[in-house]
Amino acid sequence: MSVQWLAFDSLVNARDVGGIPTVDGGRILPRRLIRSDNLQALTPDDIQRLRDLGVTDIVDLRSAFEVQAEGPGPLDHRAEFTIHRHSFFVEQVSVGAGAPGATGAAGDTGGIEASGANARDELPGDVLPWAGERPHTIQVEDGFASSYLSFLADRPESVLAALRAVAYADGAALVHCAAGKDRTGTTVALALMIAGADVDAVVEDYAASTERIDLILARLLARETYAENLSGRPASSHHTRPESMRAFLGYAEERFGGVEPMLGMIGWTPADTAQMRVKLRG
Repeated sequence: MSVQWLAFDSLVNARDVGGIPTVDGGRILPRRLIRSDNLQALTPDDIQRLRDLGVTDIVDLRSAFEVQAEGPGPLDHRAEFTIHRHSFFVEQVSVGAGAPGATGAAGDTGGIEASGANARDELPGDVLPWAGERPHTIQVEDGFASSYLSFLADRPESVLAALRAVAYADGAALVHCAAGKDRTGTTVALALMIAGADVDAVVEDYAASTERIDLILARLLARETYAENLSGRPASSHHTRPESMRAFLGYAEERFGGVEPMLGMIGWTPADTAQMRVKLRG
């Protein structure tokens, strides 16, 4: 599978998942689901590029702390884009009335059982992607897979809302977080699996972020919000390894019989699946 990298002035981890093969011999359609790193530095040319790609909906997976720390983004007050903000971290952040990205306590796990530490409120400074050794609500052998499974256990309402934002978008949906690799990678993998994508191709798409990891880290280290959090961590600790996504999807298959029944435990419906397939496959 050839990764469809997209060229932007300010983004280094942007790609269109169109062209990914499906298990029945089809393909994911282009210009339906795009993934990227954060959009805080979009240039006017970048914004026009999004328009040209048919993007209408932005799914922002950053925590409320990140949104507040970074401040308003270039798309925040543009009527042609609808921004959906859904944090995947358990957090309790003091935000003003109407402030973007405000989130509440963790929701019910909907049958996805937790092992290890229970979900807890995070202090604002801890609600960053690589903060400390956050205890995972679900523990498997792979640490990244544990993080991704814990998103579903800790913030099921956010995971469902992010996926529905993709499925029901008027045009193309762009999913992003900070680096565009973990929270974004989880959401995109789930959307692709719901649409019937080939699992090897889903894993390959997830792993492709490693190709851009030096550029991703350089960009984040230049931003005060992330610099201290990332300082001293080797680039290899941020790699998107194929075995992590295989462990994540393997847990869904072994415990629930697949991604769709796993999501069904937290409220995903057959109608949602049908809409995702229409969106990504036509």
